[in-house]
Amino acid sequence: MCGIVGYIGHREAFPVIIKGLQRLEYRGYDSAGVALFDGNEINLVKTKGKVEDLKNKAKGISQKGSLGIGHTRWATHGVPNDVNSHPHYSNSGDLVIIHNGIIENYESIKKELTKRGYTFESDTDTEVLVNLIEEVKKTEDVKLGQAVQIALNQVVGAYAIAVFDKKKPDEIVVAKLGSPLAIGIGENEFFIASDASPFIEFTNNAVYLEDEEMAIIRLGKEIKLRKIKDDAVAYPRILELQMNLEEIEKGGYDHFMLKEIYEQPRAIKDTYRGRLLADQGLIRMAGIDQNLEKFLNANRIIIVACGTSWHAGLVAEYIFEDLARIPVEVEYASEFRYRNPVITENDVLIAISQSGETADTLAAIKLAKEKGAFVFGVCNVVGSSIARESDAGAYTHAGPEIGVASTKAFTTQITVLTLIALKLAKEKGVFSQTQYHEYLTELETIPAKVEKALESNPLIEIISNVYKDSSNCLYLGRGYNFPVALEGALKLKEISYIHAEGYPAAEMKHGPIALIDEQMPVFVIATKRGHYEKVVSNIQEIKSRKGKIIAIVTEGDEQVTELADHVIEVPETLESLTPLLTTIPLQLLSYHIAVMRECNVDQPRNLAKSVTVE
Repeated sequence: MCGIVGYIGHREAFPVIIKGLQRLEYRGYDSAGVALFDGNEINLVKTKGKVEDLKNKAKGISQKGSLGIGHTRWATHGVPNDVNSHPHYSNSGDLVIIHNGIIENYESIKKELTKRGYTFESDTDTEVLVNLIEEVKKTEDVKLGQAVQIALNQVVGAYAIAVFDKKKPDEIVVAKLGSPLAIGIGENEFFIASDASPFIEFTNNAVYLEDEEMAIIRLGKEIKLRKIKDDAVAYPRILELQMNLEEIEKGGYDHFMLKEIYEQPRAIKDTYRGRLLADQGLIRMAGIDQNLEKFLNANRIIIVACGTSWHAGLVAEYIFEDLARIPVEVEYASEFRYRNPVITENDVLIAISQSGETADTLAAIKLAKEKGAFVFGVCNVVGSSIARESDAGAYTHAGPEIGVASTKAFTTQITVLTLIALKLAKEKGVFSQTQYHEYLTELETIPAKVEKALESNPLIEIISNVYKDSSNCLYLGRGYNFPVALEGALKLKEISYIHAEGYPAAEMKHGPIALIDEQMPVFVIATKRGHYEKVVSNIQEIKSRKGKIIAIVTEGDEQVTELADHVIEVPETLESLTPLLTTIPLQLLSYHIAVMRECNVDQPRNLAKSVTVE
């Protein structure tokens, strides 16, 4: 959450920063601001609201200058308003800072600074930090970089910061702990951002800071990288970005979410491309091949994740236990780290995160490594913190996901996890060669079957219009499709603000059935594979209580079609692969209902794409 953009170079900084902030809107925010140095003064403007509001308000200040920093804030300390928005000045007015994260000990630092004569306009921890840096700079008589380093050694918490001093207009100092920060390297210019999307059209070369690293960025000089704790020299590793501009634009779609739903056939294919060789009967995954014994000898696999990634982990639990016969536990990362879990050297921990920056998942990884477990990361962002912290891993290759509500992240995570389970099943001798080949061949057909599922979009739009004003919805599934029911309910409440709950279908009679009446839409996943007859019985129970039934069924279904108020068909596939198809209609239903309710689909209220604080 929060978005950081900075620029120093030969261009006008304002348009670069504003466009960069717009690219980072997916991260979730409630206010925005920008500070520009025109050679004489810092011109600062900030506002509660959107980047478009900031652009309008900025018409009243000078937009000149080739040095600047901008920020989108997601409120933590202090309510969303103009004063609490970033950037923040130091008391002298010389230093200006933007910050993503939380300074946990800011109150004690603030009390000490107040005793020394400092005053504060905002309620933020960030204003405390910039004044701490100023106090260190003044009392220790050091340069800005050293002052930042000394100050950060006094704070507790998480941060990504960018700060500059108007007396040194050729320099920006940045630092990172727990929140992502990338530096784009151009021709005699540098870009700073929470991810690479704000500067992708200017350069393909980027450095991603590691935790507890800081960088001094100066025009005409190489980046100076230091370890914050001990001042040791660090050496920047310049990565060539694989992202392209088209991937982070809407491409003619009304919303990023809809674009990303329709990108899933390609994203799934890109995820298994080069890994799935069905004609040769092979799955090649370097992270698994090089650590095969760790998986085969594991007492159990622990999967940790949050939100949609946790739902993908639940699907994986069925897949690993069913196909590979390995015990699996799926944990919320936020709970796992705080309950003193039993972890041994014979455990494998799989950490799943779209962004690769989820704070609770990172903390779970560190805990597992301390206990000696082998950590395998599954994420989408190359160079992200989880990718670096894991012992091994696999990228999903979904491409940038801009919409806050994850769609293609879910299906590509399931694809990666399915590949792993199939490979382990083959190595353990659980499958015959015929069964193994059947799975590989069928997985190759999934992108085309997702495209077929997307053809139901016009029907789904009609159904959405019927239920757009509902206050509550129930989602039911069994087996592999129970997690899909959870995910469908999450999507609806995330972007349309309708209360929705997902349940195993058999659990309906243990409570939720009391809610069912003629006003309650019930979305039931009732594909032919799996527990079909049991789900049909559940549908009959709903119907007898006058609930409205919207069923996701296999093509050609007749039995459920007679009972349901609406049916949406998906192609037939193997039971373990059905979640890749059944989730598609539920994504589209959530999307259309949200649009009809005039909700902000790509940036739902109170949510952030990348949760980088606890």
